Amino acid sequence: MTEKTAGFDADAVRHYLSGLRVKIVGALERFDGKQFKRDAWERGMSCVIEEGNFFERGGVNFSHVTGDELPPSATAHRPELAGRPWEAMGVSLVLHPRNPYCPTAHANVRCFVAYPAPGDAPDAPPIWWFGGGMDMTPYYGFEEDARHFHQTCKDALAPFGEEVYPRYKRWCDEYFFLKHRNEPRGIGGVFFDDLNEAGPAGLSEQQLPWSFGKCFNLLQAVGNNFIDAYLPICEKRRDMPYGERERDFQAYRRGRYVEFNLVWDRGTLFGLQSKGRAESILMSMPPIVKWRYDWSPDKGSPEEKLYRDFLRPREWV
Repeated sequence: MTEKTAGFDADAVRHYLSGLRVKIVGALERFDGKQFKRDAWERGMSCVIEEGNFFERGGVNFSHVTGDELPPSATAHRPELAGRPWEAMGVSLVLHPRNPYCPTAHANVRCFVAYPAPGDAPDAPPIWWFGGGMDMTPYYGFEEDARHFHQTCKDALAPFGEEVYPRYKRWCDEYFFLKHRNEPRGIGGVFFDDLNEAGPAGLSEQQLPWSFGKCFNLLQAVGNNFIDAYLPICEKRRDMPYGERERDFQAYRRGRYVEFNLVWDRGTLFGLQSKGRAESILMSMPPIVKWRYDWSPDKGSPEEKLYRDFLRPREWV
C-alpha cells in the first residue's frame, strides 16, 4: 500500500495516533494511581485497567487494520469502495469510573483510506476520511459538568469555523441515541465522520475544499482535548459519597451503554466483521450491569432528574 499519495500521509496519521494512545494512558495512570495492562497484538495495542483506584474498568486501544476487500457492511452504502485494498487506524477509549457521580466517557479518533483497486490507474487517488469525537454519559447530572465538557469541545473546534461545533454536536446527539428506547445515551459531545476535502457538511462553497492537513488538524484537536474535557469533572466528583442505591442505578444505566454498543454502534460492527480482535473491541463493556423489567424512577428523585433534565438534546453552551 502507498504510504503517501495525493496529499494523504498515512505515516503521519499513524505516528500521531500511536503517540496519542501513550499520552492519554499516561494521564489516566497518573489520575488513577494504578498502571494499565499493556496487551500488544498483531494489529495494535490494548491498554486496560480493571479494579483501579478510581476506574472500575477502562480501556484505551490503538489499532491499525488492513485488508484486501471490505466487508459487506462497509460497502453497502459506499459501493465505490468495493474491491479496494484498505487500511483503518484509530485510538478508541471507554472509561467506567466506580463512583456513580462520575460519568462514563467515550472518545475515538480514526482514519480510513481505500487505495486504488487492481486494474485502476496506478496514479488514481485514494479515498480517505477521518472520523471520531467524544461523548459523556452521566448517571447523576450536574449542569456545570455538562457545560464544561461541551465548552471544551466547542473551544477545540473553534479554529475550524463557528459552524463546526454546532454541526458535530447535533450529529453526536443523533448518533448516540437508542432508537429502540427512544432516549439519548448521555449528554453527547461531538461526533463526526467522512471528513475529507468536502469538509464538514453544511459549509459554503467558498469554504471548500479542505486540505488533508486541515482535516488532520481537526482530528488532532479532538484527540488532544479529551483529557481536558473529562478529567477535571472526575477530579471534582471522585470523593462524593455514594451508597447501594446509586450503585444500583449506575448498573441499570450501564445496561443502556451495552445495548447501544451491541445494537447500533458502527465501529463495533465494523471491527467484528473485519476480523478485529474481539477482546479489544468489547473492552468497552462495563464490568457490572443490570437490567430490570419496565422500570421507571421515582418522581422527584435524582434518578428522575437525569431523565427529565439531562437525557434529552439541549444546548449546553
